[in-house]
Order: sequence, then C-alpha cells, then structure tokens
Amino acid sequence: MSQRAGISDMLARILCARGVDLGTLGLFLDPRLRAALPDPSCLKGLDQAAERLARAVRAGETVGIFGDYDVDGACSTALLTETLRALNLRVLTHIPDRLAEGYGPNAPALTRMVEAGASLLICADCGTAARDVLDPLRAQADIVVLDHHKPDGGLLPNAIVVNPNRLDCDSGLSAICATAVAFLTMVGMVRDLRREGWFAEGTAPDLMASLDLVALATICDVMPLTGLNRALVSQGLRVMARGARLGLSTLASVVGVQDAPTAMTCGFAFGPRINAGGRIAQADLGLRLLLSEDAVEARALAERLDEVNRTRQGVESDILRAALDAAEAQCAEGRAALFLHGPSWHPGVVGIVAGRVRERCNRPAFVGALQDGIIKGSARSVPGLDLGAAVIAARQSGLLLTGGGHAMAAGFSLRVEDAEAFHTFMDTRLAAANTLPPQADLVLDGIVSLRGADLGLAQELGRMAPFGAGNEEPLLALAHVRSVHAQRIGRDSNTLRVSLQDENGGMRLRGLAFRAADKRFAALLEDPSRPLLHVAGWLRAEQWQGRDTLSLIIVDVAIA
Repeated sequence: MSQRAGISDMLARILCARGVDLGTLGLFLDPRLRAALPDPSCLKGLDQAAERLARAVRAGETVGIFGDYDVDGACSTALLTETLRALNLRVLTHIPDRLAEGYGPNAPALTRMVEAGASLLICADCGTAARDVLDPLRAQADIVVLDHHKPDGGLLPNAIVVNPNRLDCDSGLSAICATAVAFLTMVGMVRDLRREGWFAEGTAPDLMASLDLVALATICDVMPLTGLNRALVSQGLRVMARGARLGLSTLASVVGVQDAPTAMTCGFAFGPRINAGGRIAQADLGLRLLLSEDAVEARALAERLDEVNRTRQGVESDILRAALDAAEAQCAEGRAALFLHGPSWHPGVVGIVAGRVRERCNRPAFVGALQDGIIKGSARSVPGLDLGAAVIAARQSGLLLTGGGHAMAAGFSLRVEDAEAFHTFMDTRLAAANTLPPQADLVLDGIVSLRGADLGLAQELGRMAPFGAGNEEPLLALAHVRSVHAQRIGRDSNTLRVSLQDENGGMRLRGLAFRAADKRFAALLEDPSRPLLHVAGWLRAEQWQGRDTLSLIIVDVAIA
C-alpha cells in the first residue's frame, strides 16, 4: 500500500489495521459523495414520504415540523425548513422545551400547528416511539416521521415512518443520523418533482448547500465516520468552510474559530452551543441561528448561545463533582451499571454528565434529575453494550415511564420508588460491564521517536480526517521523553503546555494537555525531577499566524 499509493509506511500500517485495503483506499482518502450516496429508495418508507412531500409542494400546503431539542433535531428541522421554503411552502416549526414538554412529539404542540393551517406534520429526530401521541392526530393531518432511534418493539405510529433502524428496513444505513435521513428524503422528493417536470421553468433547491447541517449533526450525534457518513461529513465540512450559512459563520466569529471548520470544531465549538439552548434556555435558539438570514439577529443569537453555554458549563461542573463521587462508590460496590440522580440536578445537563462519568469509570452511566417524584435522565454506554435495547427492555418490563435511544445513548424516566429495581435490572442486563477494566484500554496506532514525530507525519496523518466515532484520530506514543518545561495557560489555567525532549537532550516538541485539573498524569509532566516518560497523544499540524505549527495533544502519560 505504501509503495502503490505513495504514502508513508506509518500511514499505510494504520490504514491496514483499520481494515482499509488497496480497493477501498482511494475512496477513504478522497471520500466522494457521488460514489457513496445510495439510492434513497433503499430506506423503507422513503418513496412514500417523498411522494407525500412532493404532493404538498404541488398543492402549496402548509407543513408543520416538530424537531428534537438537540443538534440533530435542530439540523434536521433546519434542513427540511429551508428546502421546503425554497419551494415556496409555508413552514411552521416547533422545538419542545425540555423541562415543560419533555422529549418527543406532544399533542398540544402538534395541534397548534394543525390549527395554524398545517395539513402535513413532520417529526424530525423523534416520533418513532410516539404512537400514542401521533395516531389520534391522523384525522387532522398526514404525518411523516424522519428518525433514527430504535423502535419500541415492532409497533410504529400509523404514519409514514422513514427510519433505518425500524425492524423491517434492510437499507444497511442504521448508523446515519436523523439529518441524514432528512437529506435523503429531500433528495427523493426533489427527484420526484423533477420527474414530473416541476423545475422546467425554475431551479431546484440546492441540497448540496445543506450538507453543512448533515455534517454538524452526524458529528454531534456521534455517528461512525465511515462509509456514507464519512462522505457526507467530508463534503459538509467543505460547504461549511465557504461560510455561506450566516448563523454558523457568525457563531465561529463569536467563539473565535478562525481556521477552516473541522470535526473538532463541530463537536467542541458549534455543537455544545447549539445544544445549550435546548438544555437550559429557550429551546429553539439553535434552530433560529441555523436559519437566520439577518446579520444583526444572527449575532445576537450567537452571543446568547455562547452565554448560555458558559452558564451550562457552570451548572454541569457542580453536578459532575457530586456524580463522580457517587459513581466511584457504586464502582466499589461492584455495580455493572452506574445510576446517579439528585433533586437539585438540572435535567438539561444530565446527558453531558453521563458521558463524563462513563468516560471516567468505563461503565454504562445513567444520570437523572429528580423532580416531583419522577427521575428524568440520559444514559451513555461503552462500546459493545447496546444501551437503547436495554432501556427499551426496561420500559417494556414496566420499570420505566418512558425510554428509548440507540446503542450508545438513551433517555429515560421513572418513578423514584422504582429506582433501585431499575438499577438492579440494568446491573443484570449490562452485567458484561463488570468484566471491563476501571479505565478504558488505550489503543495505540503506533510508536514513534521524537525525531520521527515531525510536521510531515502530522500532515500525512491529517489525510485520514474527518476524525470521530468509527475513525478515531491516530493515537501515537512517544517513547522515552522528558517534560523539560511545563506551564499552566488559558483563561482558567486548565491547559498544561509542556516541552518534550528526547532522552539524549536533543529534539523538542510542544505538548498540550487540556482539562489538566482532571488529568492524573499532569503531575508527571510537572514533576521537577524530569523523569523519563512514555507520552501518548495526537500529533497535529496546524496553522498559526500564517505558518505551520506542530503539537502533540497529550492523552496519557506513563513512567518509562
């Protein structure tokens, strides 16, 4: 592979270890949407959804869209809204308030859209498990569900349901997010309209311009960046880099993102802020930002979301400390699943806290907020344990009031008196977690010397981007180095900048450790005796003030 493709031995070894061969190498290094995009009709129900939407376009109907309050919900709602509005339809949108309305479609919000004239309702990133809510509305409006969450058994709403995870869908696209489902549905609708000659005297919507939304949602919903998702994200990041979407370009300006957006930009800069409104403030702030075409409005929305995100971080920090203390106690008791809840915990941040607990303890984590005798929360899993299936099983057994999700994440609610029975149920269902080590294994892609960890290698490894679930950034170990200088930097002094030197006192490399206060290895890097270390991290080539720079983002450290 190295010889035939003209790539380094290191890159070839990493690609081979990840299952890339000569036949798939070209598409991996240069993911093309044209080659990866399937026929949308492969999704069960998509042809019916496309036909119903095309009929709405021809008749000039009013369409109501009910979207989830996370990034995927905001992006899918925005994609549908801008596409249908480009076809001159009147579109009503609703993003539910997490506290007042809870997760999923609710009858009052949907009824209000019907009363406002909507003859077609679309549920985006929700609705698969909402049979009780949706079926009574069929007499008032047609309903289309565009979702990717696991169904509750085989019972689907009496609606047009496009969901690659429905039991009778054999598309093989179970790993795409709801925004990707919405994109493929719009492709199908435009195809139907084109066949009918609808664009003979007009221009079809530019669906490629909406791929920035697909990329953002795919990354933030932690979908695997392989196959179709890799092509969607690669193309979507190129679209995002053009800066045509006013809301995202304004948000980039507010948070200080100057370089071309990457998966990391989406996951750590854009996503948390778009999510923040749905977590602890006005639920539709993110959607309004994504759809904004007014510079003054976009600036105000971006600044508001940045402010809300800072508030969210403070709330999260307080809850996280208490949750980690309780999690460590449960680990000591030998619990396979961690179930943590508190009466003063904000329900808008429990999902983030669950992710951090899972990361720290390497166990499935359920974190909830207790209010009026009901615990509502979110859960995050570890690879190999299907959380969505476990939560649905608990719901079917009568332990949960509501519950659903996918393999790695889920939501749930239950009565406080059922808390211990639920915890015991999850301990049994997820018992395999007890065989896991207390910390997830660190999987290295290779070992390099300090001399070998140069700018050229970093740039070549960058060809594997976009990085994320299913295509993690290559993790390299530098053997036998010393930290000869360490300095705390940043607004909160929580970033550790070090200078790494080889054992012969020659080559040096800058290293950065983020959230240093949470890292037990920080003490090794700051040890004035300068012990010999093995350091693992991501080697990155970046641009700073017009010149290429090289850094190692440190993930772990061990005494050599």
